[in-house]
Amino acid sequence: QVQLVESGGGLVQPGGSLRVSCAASGRIFSGKIMGWFRQAPGKQRELVARITSIGITVYADSVKGRFTISRDNAKNMVYLQMNSLKPEDSAVYYCNGYPSGWGWGQGTQVTVSS
Repeated sequence: QVQLVESGGGLVQPGGSLRVSCAASGRIFSGKIMGWFRQAPGKQRELVARITSIGITVYADSVKGRFTISRDNAKNMVYLQMNSLKPEDSAVYYCNGYPSGWGWGQGTQVTVSS
């Protein structure tokens, strides 16, 4: 069973940057498409970016050009670099496999506010 632990969230001003990280346990990680998801209060969880085992990336239109997903298979890590942050990016951010994954981690809160 893969366990996922997200970290790196926080409070940032509009226009600022933040990098969130995801540590995954389990050998299955390296061959799996991984995604970053987010869920804002009162909204459904949505996929914002995904990355294949060889680094091919796809982004939601709302974050394209501002967010960058990356991974380190040797360390079982996935990262999301977020630039030019907007208040509407505020949410709890989660990583998981895509299109199917494992149990959800606790997530990391990102708040964009002045």
